[in-house]
Amino acid sequence: MTRRTRVLVAGAVATAVGMAAAGMGVADAATEPPALSFTQATSSVVAERYVWDDQAYLYFDLGVNVIAGKNPFEIRATRKSYADPIVANQVVIKNGKKSNVTLPAGMVTGWGGLKDFTKITIKNAAGAQVADYSTDFCPNSYDSARTRRDAPAENPYPQGCNEYNPFNLGAVWGIQAGWNGTTDSLPRTEGFDLADGDYTATVTLNKKYQDYFKIAASSSTLTVNVKVETIDEGKDAAEAGRAKVKAAQAGESTATAAAVAEHGEHAGQGDADLQISAYKPGFRPPAKRPNAVKASTLARGPRPDLRSLPAWGISLSQENGKSFVNFGATVWNGGTSPLLVDGFRRTGTELMDAYQYFFDAKGKEVGSVAAGTMEWDAREGHRHWHFTDFAQYNLLGADAKVAVRSGKEAFCLANTDAVDYTIPNAKWRPDNTDLSSSCGQNTAVAVREVLDIGSGDTYTQDRPGQSFEVTDLPNGTYYIQVKANPSNKLTELSTTNNSALRKIILGGTAAARTLEVPPVNGIEG
Repeated sequence: MTRRTRVLVAGAVATAVGMAAAGMGVADAATEPPALSFTQATSSVVAERYVWDDQAYLYFDLGVNVIAGKNPFEIRATRKSYADPIVANQVVIKNGKKSNVTLPAGMVTGWGGLKDFTKITIKNAAGAQVADYSTDFCPNSYDSARTRRDAPAENPYPQGCNEYNPFNLGAVWGIQAGWNGTTDSLPRTEGFDLADGDYTATVTLNKKYQDYFKIAASSSTLTVNVKVETIDEGKDAAEAGRAKVKAAQAGESTATAAAVAEHGEHAGQGDADLQISAYKPGFRPPAKRPNAVKASTLARGPRPDLRSLPAWGISLSQENGKSFVNFGATVWNGGTSPLLVDGFRRTGTELMDAYQYFFDAKGKEVGSVAAGTMEWDAREGHRHWHFTDFAQYNLLGADAKVAVRSGKEAFCLANTDAVDYTIPNAKWRPDNTDLSSSCGQNTAVAVREVLDIGSGDTYTQDRPGQSFEVTDLPNGTYYIQVKANPSNKLTELSTTNNSALRKIILGGTAAARTLEVPPVNGIEG
């Protein structure tokens, strides 16, 4: 699932014009550009300020970009295990040959990109400094575009950095040759605000990046005039502003920000007017159910491999005198083939028969097997088809016996998290990334659900019936179990990695529960 702030200019032509206006002429094929450029799209921006109930939300984008030269700018970050540090390598192309060069320690410490990439200082009209902060840089901009006419037409790199799942294993960050990556403008802290008026923002590329990427000091400091204006003092406007700020701080696209502003935090989880199958033929299930066979009769070949990550985002909540343990659960595909499941409706019912499809090394379909069922979920916030045999969540006691089982038993598959895009054949730009487009409407006669190589599907269990009720459980040590393919109805490379455990410790009393979540090899979350 992330995520960088948008650039103010829209599209390749506007971006190129912005660069020219800032003194960066549009490059052509005869002029070899520098490997990396640090540039600005404009010298002046307007900061939108929204106020409601004494709370202000300030949104702005300074339009500062990093542009890749003749070759793409690419970084691959991996870790061997949760006990090992993240190691980042830049893919360097020289004389047509690729090599991996390890970045210096401290440049990459997490999954959000390059650490402390820029320093932003803001002064008011009187010259007094009113803000000073650093921002990280995720090269995977949502709104990246061509900045010169000879640049490649397509950008292969992922959109956003999946920095919020603490148990990621690998990431690919990149800027296509001749394309731009937008830098962050806002601090990550809540409540950042400036009064209406004129300001000057100075954006400086951290010296270690100047030196390492050979960007001249003379072009590593940019100045942008900022005019802060309160747009409207109303609840709707403030909610829209809050969504913009949160999306920018999370690195999400402006489309996501708009959806959140209109529909709330769980935007994209149902009631879609347009399913992905309407405009992506690859997500259109066949007109009739297949002649399924036994998995054992299929020739050896690529297979998905469902792997569970440890539960994360664990918290304790109280509701109506009861205590619940909430958590996030991710199952990802680390195999050699996408997991593709089609559902075919039983006429006149709200049930579908599900089939898993298989492909050869060239991507040609070679067969299918029965894989359980899909069911229609009509509840608010869902309203889509759920595959019933994907995962199971249990709270185990210290004796490994089930103490509580989550009521979450059916799933709409979507590529919500980039867990490891460094593995072979990972799909860097999956199509079905949110629930609004993935799992069909009640009028559907067939549905296709897909989990691509390298991607995971995360569900947050924070509702009664899905989270674990622990009100009357004895104090002690427990384990949250995330278990993929619990009934073994899906065919995969291995089932030995289907289960992951996360230790928790319950204390207190039934009326005042306490929760302790030990880190995993030092990893919090």
